[in-house]
Amino acid sequence: MTQEPESGGRVSLPMYNLPEMQAVNAAFWDAVRHELQRQGIESLPAGLDFTRRPVPERIERDTLLTQVCGYPLQTIYRGQAALLGAPVYGAAHCAGPTHTGVFVVHRESVFAQLADLRGCNFVYNSRHSNSGMNLPRRAIAEIVEGERFFGSIEETHSQPGNIERVARREADATCVDSVTYAFFCRHRPQLGELTRVLAATPPSPSIPFVTSVETPVPLQDALRNALRNVARSDEWSEVRSGLMLQDIVPIEMASYGVQLQYEREARASGYSELK
Repeated sequence: MTQEPESGGRVSLPMYNLPEMQAVNAAFWDAVRHELQRQGIESLPAGLDFTRRPVPERIERDTLLTQVCGYPLQTIYRGQAALLGAPVYGAAHCAGPTHTGVFVVHRESVFAQLADLRGCNFVYNSRHSNSGMNLPRRAIAEIVEGERFFGSIEETHSQPGNIERVARREADATCVDSVTYAFFCRHRPQLGELTRVLAATPPSPSIPFVTSVETPVPLQDALRNALRNVARSDEWSEVRSGLMLQDIVPIEMASYGVQLQYEREARASGYSELK
């Protein structure tokens, strides 16, 4: 008799987790769970953990499914997660399984190009973030020679919160994931309409779905199959629409090496940190 892989564990989708998105995120997990059950896997979590932070202390060993930024996967989370697939989003500044950081400013601001942000008040979510820190660092490295660029800079731990601060003129600019910005404008249009994209960073692979490296290989394979079916079956078209999701494709960790390449290039130019 073939033994089915064990399941259980933590499930979360913290990267695109506006309160207004809880229903569509829950529907996505319900679809994945349904596809796992079709493969004979039971005892799955009933719902998502909506309290998990986008940048937790670690990828817990019992993590069954989550989404984690590709930059910390290679730094503070190195060796803690196995890749399951990269999403393809139908959002601006996304091409295939990629995204960018977008510099967001107030709609009525005078900024016309990235260089105009010199001396401004800038907010970003986390020093471990690819779209909030690593990609803007690489973009700014092209127009400075290692000197301080911003007038002030603050780490806030919230990309949606940073967009709100720009919309309310509490900060001059921020840089956020292009998918985050698309969701923000969809669900909070009155605030989104008060902002605009000033510039986009170089692209990098989209934020992947992962599981703990401790998850048994047969269960990893079942998760990949489930994600692929949710991404491509007509049965789940409404679920995909709620998340602007067009596909989930296989990807290797080597693809995320471009993020570390951007880090090296910024350091080589003398701009090793946002400042």
